Amino acid sequence: MSPVTYAAIAQAAPAAAPQGAFGLSPLIMMAVLFGIFYFMMIRPQMKRQKEHRALLSALAKGDEVVMNGGLAGRIEEVGDAFVKVEIAPGVVVQMQKGAVTQVLPKGSLKKN
Repeated sequence: MSPVTYAAIAQAAPAAAPQGAFGLSPLIMMAVLFGIFYFMMIRPQMKRQKEHRALLSALAKGDEVVMNGGLAGRIEEVGDAFVKVEIAPGVVVQMQKGAVTQVLPKGSLKKN
């Protein structure tokens, strides 16, 4: 090939993209996606965990509660890890404290 051909090939090569703006683009996109992920998933989960811990620490004898499995009853005794719940007259079961999902308003459960 002649030197003129090499010059033509060199001129036909595409120009390199500038590194200024496009070099940080993937990092910015990852930061934005992490921010969205944090506010849509991580933060609400942490808020629910905090509310559940507060609910468990406020349990007291006489509270009417609903457990994970759908059992509803009145708390008879509160321990560190377990609660004793009366689910029917004379029927008291011992369950893990973390199984309590909801505290009902007083009087929700009627005595039979």
